[in-house]
Amino acid sequence: MTKIISYNDFEKVDIRVGTVISAKENLKLKNPSIVLEIDFGKKIGIKKSSAQLTKNYLSNDLINKQVAAVVNFEPKQIGNLISEVLVLGFPDDLNEPILVEPNKLVPNGVKLF
Repeated sequence: MTKIISYNDFEKVDIRVGTVISAKENLKLKNPSIVLEIDFGKKIGIKKSSAQLTKNYLSNDLINKQVAAVVNFEPKQIGNLISEVLVLGFPDDLNEPILVEPNKLVPNGVKLF
């Protein structure tokens, strides 16, 4: 059963859009990932994220893609990297992430509402 939360709880999660400016595979981890540098605009800046995307994405294909991410979680140590934001996705048939992205270009840093 889905837990019901208030709208105020939803507003605490800061989900923003940003453009991937760098993407590099990190094969040193137990679960290979892609390290993303994402530009969230002037107010938030460039943030790093480590995401297990290697089953559905090539690093080069992620460059210039706009993605949604939670920008107000505490940074998390993932292997040798501090992941500053959590990119969002939905599972495919094999439970591998498919990134959430706008279907039209929007300004970097705008908040989901």
